[in-house]
Amino acid sequence: MFDFHCHTFLSDGELCPAELIRRVEVKGFRAIGLSDHVDNATLEHTMAALVRAVREMSAVVDIGLLAGCELTHCRPEQIADLVGRARELGADYVVCHGETIVEPVIPGTNRAAIEAGIDYLAHPGLISDDDARLAAKRGVLLEISGRCGHSLTNGHVALAARRAGAGVVFGSDSHSPGDFMDRGMAEKVLLGAGLSADEVAEAFGRSEHFARVRLDRTL
Repeated sequence: MFDFHCHTFLSDGELCPAELIRRVEVKGFRAIGLSDHVDNATLEHTMAALVRAVREMSAVVDIGLLAGCELTHCRPEQIADLVGRARELGADYVVCHGETIVEPVIPGTNRAAIEAGIDYLAHPGLISDDDARLAAKRGVLLEISGRCGHSLTNGHVALAARRAGAGVVFGSDSHSPGDFMDRGMAEKVLLGAGLSADEVAEAFGRSEHFARVRLDRTL
């Protein structure tokens, strides 16, 4: 199991980084990414805490750990600057909070984030074919979400990604202990979004590659 969309209480999650890591460790996860919500005000101190947590915990656990962040409700015209700042602060990857239909995300956020060079577009909602094609061209992963509400457009995301040749991955968007899914349940979410069994296997292979490249080791 791999999951790159999880939140600690450094933003709006319920767990400290150490407990989150322990809970997925005992579930047999091979890699986890901590990607707390950030904006202009919180990027620096949140990213510093996550980088420190991942660095120190990586020395004592076998699970692969990545420090990311999720740019959330940021103004589209500011996203490129925030992506650059996150990378300078040591982010292993950058997520953007996409245009989910259950929140008032500013239209144009998906496009601005993809153009800014994010790694992973979370719950992109009714993503356009043009934006999906740009994601495919730029190598930006599109999320099939395990979170209530955000998951309402999973079928659309899967179809748009297939038409465009964009890569999809599963993300739990976990905020509490009960949100973490094992591999079997995550596969069912992907199948429910309309992926074939082969596409589900490809999605997890993509997740493994995503982690391996950033960790520079096998998992």
